[in-house]
Amino acid sequence: MAEWIPLHQLLGPARPDRWIGGAGADRIDHAGLLARVAAWRVAFSQAGGRDWALYFDDSLAFAAALLGAWSAGKRVYLPSDNLPATLQALRPRVDGVAGDVDLHWQPLAPSAVGADAIAPIMLDERACRLVVFTSGSTGAPVAIEKRLDQLACEVGALEQAFGALLEGAQVHGTVSHQHIYGLLFRVLWPLSAGRAILPRRFFHEDLVAALSTGPSVLVATPAHLKRLPAQLDWRAARTHLRAVFSSGGPLPAQAAVDVRALLDRVPIEVFGSSETGGIAWRGGDASTSAWQPLPGVQWRIDEGQLAVASAHLPDGGWWRSEDRAEADAQGGFRLLGRADRIVKVEERRVSLDALEHALRAHPAVADVRVLLLPGQREQLAAVVVPRNTRLLQADEAGRRAAGRQLSNALADAHDAVARPRRWRFVDALPLNAQGKTTQAALLSLFQPEQPEPVDLPPVQWLQRGPASASAQLTLQPDLRAFDGHFPGVPVLPGVAQVDWAIRLAQTVFALPARFVRIDALKFQRVARPGDTLLLQLDWDASRRMLAFRFSSGHGIHASGKVVFADAD
Repeated sequence: MAEWIPLHQLLGPARPDRWIGGAGADRIDHAGLLARVAAWRVAFSQAGGRDWALYFDDSLAFAAALLGAWSAGKRVYLPSDNLPATLQALRPRVDGVAGDVDLHWQPLAPSAVGADAIAPIMLDERACRLVVFTSGSTGAPVAIEKRLDQLACEVGALEQAFGALLEGAQVHGTVSHQHIYGLLFRVLWPLSAGRAILPRRFFHEDLVAALSTGPSVLVATPAHLKRLPAQLDWRAARTHLRAVFSSGGPLPAQAAVDVRALLDRVPIEVFGSSETGGIAWRGGDASTSAWQPLPGVQWRIDEGQLAVASAHLPDGGWWRSEDRAEADAQGGFRLLGRADRIVKVEERRVSLDALEHALRAHPAVADVRVLLLPGQREQLAAVVVPRNTRLLQADEAGRRAAGRQLSNALADAHDAVARPRRWRFVDALPLNAQGKTTQAALLSLFQPEQPEPVDLPPVQWLQRGPASASAQLTLQPDLRAFDGHFPGVPVLPGVAQVDWAIRLAQTVFALPARFVRIDALKFQRVARPGDTLLLQLDWDASRRMLAFRFSSGHGIHASGKVVFADAD
């Protein structure tokens, strides 16, 4: 068992044989971390100003820069991404930026230092500050300041609640350290507990390989857990997996069932917010389990809303959330939904008010309502009253083009997941007898729920014959198939590849009317924006079977056989 080091003592004397992170030749021990921190401490000490933004893709590099900034007396701002609009919004708040950002931001770099600069120091728990952002009730980003002592208390609570599960295990995660959940679970908690900081595992194939190497823990979000591909071989991962954590939003009940069937572990959900820190946890059937408070957290119900008090908050008072809740007979509580207009989409907090405000500023929009469509995969939708009423007579292609135009107008400040994916254009917002636009009336505009075909990329046919055809497809970055799959790392979904293969085959071969099944379906490599795919189609009329294969210079991406039958 590794010795526990409080966060404020992490920069004390080097601990021999304490692995901090990395692998192979890049393996970093505690002394190596102290050297990296010292290089950043000197750089930040020589830089002007108190407030600095950090954005790093690599968690170990981020940890060194964070500790270096704190030890130099800087307050650190943590942007969730490095989009131009995000960094531009930060400019008035910070004195500079460090990390993986465009060079025009003139990011700070670590200094070259000698051994004499690597001196043990203690961090001031109340002076070290971190600022994260979350959406307030008005939709404008709200800065939430965290002291190191608050973060340390939360890390201690996690260790008290779950430390035994993680003993001797490596922590693998799909979540970014630029968000408070990933920061705690993948950086600060491992640093104190003596667990290695490991690279973020975003792609499922990489995750399977990582979880199969030894005792492990998976830190993920509902967005990732509800898409775990059953066709991958998870047997070795199941053997070594100790626990699965989920946070950032509610885990659908069916997703929890699927995770248990696939990984043989009941997901542990952790509930909290940027304002409050961790509040509670639950495991088991998400539809019936009550939330149990984390160690040191008190809770009560104030006028139907959850209120909490803990050392994770900036003071000793009670904080009332916008979550409606009720007490459970077993001593926990159940959540009943939000009292404001902040919703969670793929674990992103999205302000419906902010989206509506941005869309109303567009010259083509007279009025708009944004809503969250329920379902296994929740989506944002917008009901728009256009200024130019000719759009109301446009065909489906014209309306889709108008929706893409409005979505593109939001792109600088909102990533794909946080923008509406479905659009309705109406002459007036629906009103009830009291003159109000109700959620039910808006939802009715999207019923019945019809699956929308995935748009095709540019296609160049190379050969077409009665039994064989081949085509070249260029994956443009703005294809709708990439939206939300996945946030920050777009990947072409397998369902889009199957859809494209069938639709293109229908233009070449006389396919029967009725789909029967898909055989030998394999997804071997991810396809990303900018890739050029070669699609090979082979039609066996006697067996009514279509074989398809997507490949590129990287190798085979996907293949399968689609079986058809004549209509009944």
